[in-house]
Amino acid sequence: MTLKAVAALAAAIALAPAAWAQAQPTAESLLARHIDALGGQQALAALNSVEFDGELRFPGDFKLTYKEVRARENGASRTEAALQGLTLTQGFDGKSGWRINPFQGRKDAETMSADEARSIADSGSVLGPLVNAKADGSAVSYLGREDFDGTDAYRLKVVQKDGDEFVYLLEPETMLAIKMTETRRIRGAQQVTEYELGDYEKVAGVYFPMSIESWQDGQSSQRQRVTIEKAVANVPVTPAMFAQPVSPSSAK
Repeated sequence: MTLKAVAALAAAIALAPAAWAQAQPTAESLLARHIDALGGQQALAALNSVEFDGELRFPGDFKLTYKEVRARENGASRTEAALQGLTLTQGFDGKSGWRINPFQGRKDAETMSADEARSIADSGSVLGPLVNAKADGSAVSYLGREDFDGTDAYRLKVVQKDGDEFVYLLEPETMLAIKMTETRRIRGAQQVTEYELGDYEKVAGVYFPMSIESWQDGQSSQRQRVTIEKAVANVPVTPAMFAQPVSPSSAK
């Protein structure tokens, strides 16, 4: 090898780390690609509400009909799961959460704790914690790659201002989320919930997962699955849809 060739090789080696660093993805670039993959800023901005209808299945083939409405304004949401004339309902009106659980013998609405309400607000958000991160002041960081069922996925971590965390795995070809791990504190105890997301379909130009499996950390055999059969965007919504119902005893 000539001295000239040696010098050229040495220069290439010296420049390699800088070039490699420039090629590495950042949280900002990955988030931008994810938003584009979902449908783009324009389609996301035009989405004011979305309604899902389908099925909620628990272990043991325990099935309930499922209905969810999410509103962009105030991040309000309402979910109903029904079986044999009984309907479990929970909602978030933008400030507080509530539920009616007849399966536990309750007919009146009960107010959720602040921790539970935040959880409902995040899960019922039209855009979700990752897309909402910049707007709500959350920190987003890139954690490198992780193998998920043979897919070398990108890992993005969202830390909200209240300390709740979400780690997303993005499929490198589609840049859509295939898994999400949520860590938050409920009544002082740490709670970790894992989600697998799939069967994406476009709703008014925005991709949503039509299959969502979830389970508590360490309990993957106890998964519950929501399967969406119909999704409609920009349905009419009113504040009354998400407001906590007044119990008959309180109304007197």
